[in-house]
Amino acid sequence: MIGFRFTDFKPDNSGKSTFEKLLDLFLEILNKTGGDVSETLHWMNLLDQKYNLTNDEYGMGDFINELKEQGYLKEDGPDGNFSLTSKTEQTIRKRSLDEIFGKLRKSRRGEHRTPFAGMGDEPTTDRREYQFGDSIEQIDMTDSLRNAQIRHGINDFRLTEDDLEVVENEYKAQTSTVLMIDISHSMILYGEDRITPAKKVAMALAELITTRYPKDTLDIIVFGNDAWQIEIKDLPYLQVGPYHTNTVAGLELAMDILRRRKNANKQIFMITDGKPSCLKEGLKYYKNSFGLDRKIVNRTLRLAMQCRKLDILITTFMVAHDPYLQRFVQDFTRVNNGKAFYTSLKGLGEYIFEDYVRNRRRRLR
Repeated sequence: MIGFRFTDFKPDNSGKSTFEKLLDLFLEILNKTGGDVSETLHWMNLLDQKYNLTNDEYGMGDFINELKEQGYLKEDGPDGNFSLTSKTEQTIRKRSLDEIFGKLRKSRRGEHRTPFAGMGDEPTTDRREYQFGDSIEQIDMTDSLRNAQIRHGINDFRLTEDDLEVVENEYKAQTSTVLMIDISHSMILYGEDRITPAKKVAMALAELITTRYPKDTLDIIVFGNDAWQIEIKDLPYLQVGPYHTNTVAGLELAMDILRRRKNANKQIFMITDGKPSCLKEGLKYYKNSFGLDRKIVNRTLRLAMQCRKLDILITTFMVAHDPYLQRFVQDFTRVNNGKAFYTSLKGLGEYIFEDYVRNRRRRLR
């Protein structure tokens, strides 16, 4: 008789299959490798060797085949290289949304609540007299008929324009947002990975706006020595470069984008962990990484003031804790009359969510 072997029981309460567990890990490492499939699979094989992620029945080769079968990967030519599909990119954004904005309450698609009444699809308890241009759907027929009966009586019953009563709907605002992401070298300085959480937030915000607020607009720009616009699909591949921090270039591009947007409500979200340290003067770069350079700081503050005059609110998410950097952000925020959050990377997503939903700039016309 061979007998029995007893080990510690470690229940798996996730209810996920082996493929789903490996997929979670695969997508997480993809964020860290900037969308490099080969490097990601290499790291997964190393982790498998150390932590036994697979078994005799389901190996890493089975996982790769299933990724291809389910449309997460596609082969590029006969050399065996893989690339991501649009399904993978969308899945990363959705998982980022669930991870960062998991407590988001459901609301009607495409609109943000405000304390004002106006055009909207959610009725309030407020009533008012009918005005030319009100839709038929807004007329409260019960109250209107009661008004007609009181004014004209049963014997001479008629319904006139003066009898009509209208239900006020909750006004819904639309917003144009530019998200600025710092990709300077300091985002990975001293071995601390700050770009991966920043990318997660950007992808979650992109998924939030495109799926739950489809009438809003979102533009994404990155800034290092220069600033340029990227597409939502480029976010998983975003990497830090050997750049300084040209905040001025980022703000100028963001303002240019928002000038072309027709929404009255405009705002900028800026995720950064470093001080402005670079300007472009003609074809040359003016750089100073030692402390806060007055020339660079003053240019940055002037743009903050210009944004204020244009009713563009800037919300800065600062992930550095140096006191002199925080003082600069305080000055920047005061000049713009905006908002600033000094937060760890862990809380970054929650702050962005709360600010996006609650902080609506409204201008009723």
